[in-house]
Amino acid sequence: MPGTGPVFYTVREAAKILRVDPATLYRAIREDGFPAVRVRTRYVVPSAALDKLIAEAAETGGLVDPGRIAAERRTAREVQRLTGGGW
Repeated sequence: MPGTGPVFYTVREAAKILRVDPATLYRAIREDGFPAVRVRTRYVVPSAALDKLIAEAAETGGLVDPGRIAAERRTAREVQRLTGGGW
């Protein structure tokens, strides 16, 4: 049920949900290949990001690559910056 869980997960908690090693998730976060929020020296993973990845995988029935999603967003931001687009 939405709204009943935490808003953020620790990297260790998110890794457990994804069934990957925490080191793998830390590496992806540091390489800007997985959504996270950095608070000083700690990272937390928004539950909304995990929910979105899970929903997209279920809807498409295919591979969901958060690194690709992050790269597309970076490219879109750069295009927007270079073209003066935005608001």
